[in-house]
Amino acid sequence: MTYLVRSLILFFLLYPCGAAIADDYPTRPVTMIVPFSAGGPGDVIARILGNAMSATLKQSIVIENVVGAGGTLGTNRVAKSAPDGYTLLLMHVGQATAPALYAKLPFDPVGDFAMIGLVTDVPMILVARPNFPAKDLSEMIARIRSEGDKMTFGNVGLGSASQLCGLMFMNTTDTKLSQIYYKGGGPALNDVIAGHIDVYCDPATGPTPYIQSKTIKGYAITSKTRVATLPEVPTSAEAGVPEFNVTTWYGLYAPRGTPKPVVDHLVGALQTALKDPALISRFAELSMAPVEPERATPDALEAFLRSEIGKWARIIKAAGIEPQ
Repeated sequence: MTYLVRSLILFFLLYPCGAAIADDYPTRPVTMIVPFSAGGPGDVIARILGNAMSATLKQSIVIENVVGAGGTLGTNRVAKSAPDGYTLLLMHVGQATAPALYAKLPFDPVGDFAMIGLVTDVPMILVARPNFPAKDLSEMIARIRSEGDKMTFGNVGLGSASQLCGLMFMNTTDTKLSQIYYKGGGPALNDVIAGHIDVYCDPATGPTPYIQSKTIKGYAITSKTRVATLPEVPTSAEAGVPEFNVTTWYGLYAPRGTPKPVVDHLVGALQTALKDPALISRFAELSMAPVEPERATPDALEAFLRSEIGKWARIIKAAGIEPQ
């Protein structure tokens, strides 16, 4: 029996009693799968969000880190889980880039999921080693162009936020950097600090304390407005490259076939959580903010995901990256 047939059978078995399920749901802890390692940005966001949502759901949300294959292992786990509302996925922009990066995905990033809503857009920060000889972004771009691919750009692997940011930077500035791969953001940041690589781009949650302590240089933040934690770092638009606009956005998903009453209950819990002062404060400490209520909906997430799939397909193809 195919996965599609199994899902349809489950859906039609569950949906008629959807109202009853919604009345009782949840009766036990909910698992939120994060396809990345503990301690990373996605894990931190999941724990803050899970804690806030559990107050509405009146059940604990257990975070499970399922690491590997650029986030596709954990994502596939959720796609194949029972559509009962007890297994959720918190996934970043990698949900949109996977179709262009992997030749044979075991899941459909859109069709195999019940959308719940967007959670946050984490701005990226372009940083450089502490002795990088450029006072601003314009000088950085000029120096990179003059030295060609002799300059290095760190990233933490295929489909990572840092790689996507690097591709966007090179695409919008018509530059080329030699990419150096790392197993995690920590080692990459350490090499920026030590001057072993020239440039790096990461979600704001990582480089912020190092920029504050002037351990590394911050050149541009990829949000529309400056962030309160780094008021001296200009936006990419202010720095002269408005097209350099990329965020590590996060969405919340359930398996396809999850009954609508259960999805509606989760949407309500998400929207309530994103208004929680404690969550807003913790997000602000990490240089990010919850999305507006109208974006924390199934329709908004699906429309945004589809547009992002198209955008990143063009960028990845232009970079000459072949699907693995």
